[in-house]
Amino acid sequence: MNVGQTKMARRHLLHAALITSAFGLLTGSASAQTEIKFGHVGEPGSLFAASADEFAKRANAKLGSKAKVVVYGSSQLGGDKELLQKLKLGTVDMALPSTVMSSESDLFGVFEMPYLVKDRAHMARIEKDVFWSKLAPEAEKKGVKVIAVWENGYRHITNSRRPINTPDDLKGIKLRVPEGKWRVKMFQTYGANPSPMKFSEVFTALQTGVMDGQENPFTQIYSAKFQEVQKFLSLTGHVYTPAYVTVGSKKWDSLPADVRKVLEDTAKETQAFVYEKAAKDDEDLLGKIKAAGVAVNTPNKDAFVAASKPVYDEFAKEVAGSKEVIDRAIALGK
Repeated sequence: MNVGQTKMARRHLLHAALITSAFGLLTGSASAQTEIKFGHVGEPGSLFAASADEFAKRANAKLGSKAKVVVYGSSQLGGDKELLQKLKLGTVDMALPSTVMSSESDLFGVFEMPYLVKDRAHMARIEKDVFWSKLAPEAEKKGVKVIAVWENGYRHITNSRRPINTPDDLKGIKLRVPEGKWRVKMFQTYGANPSPMKFSEVFTALQTGVMDGQENPFTQIYSAKFQEVQKFLSLTGHVYTPAYVTVGSKKWDSLPADVRKVLEDTAKETQAFVYEKAAKDDEDLLGKIKAAGVAVNTPNKDAFVAASKPVYDEFAKEVAGSKEVIDRAIALGK
């Protein structure tokens, strides 16, 4: 073989190697593991973070090479409203909304009614007898499918001005609330000045005095470090908020049936972990918030219950089918 033939042979070999490499890249990317993006607004250490991480660990163990759940907390993929929009668009696969679901479907406002849910056992009965038949289908009409019910928790009021013992103490308090209109109506009824705001913006708003206070479960209060910028915690327990493991209906239907089954079964199975963790947090975190120097008081809940009647009346009047759902939910607590 002369020099010219040798060079030609090398070129052919190089060309073949490049084609093989390119083919390998193409087939590699085609068979790459499907990433299931799970977004939520919880900070590290929150119940949302613990719940989503536990779910991902369990689901990924079952999914093997079929798909992988990757969790994005701390509002990395957006606030609650943005996450719901991204679910519908298919740019996020899973999310964990709570209060904001009442802005998608008014009937979800049933969980905005003050002092409705007595305890987690009561919530379990509401889920079984009411949620799946009445509320879940309303979400699906908006392009959002709920595959499991977890928890955000019992909400309490913190502020930097005074202890809250009765609704009258809320007069003039600038209070951050989540993005759901019935929480706004509730605190307007109590006499506060409520303003919806993304969770990721709350710490700065409290620190700078743009807001006097906020209301959240202990796990959200502590993990977001609100105890560093609030003086008072009032144990109102005014609302129990579920959290909903949600997917976008269109994207969900495009996933393989076996992947959907693993995700749905695991999401439901993880609920027991969520409830156990939430109950433990209720005990542990109150002590930590007190230790941070926050003054804690137990309000007159009867006064709050009495002041809540107009919220129930307006909800029943404005939202079709809500009275039946509320009456059933109350009956399940007796």
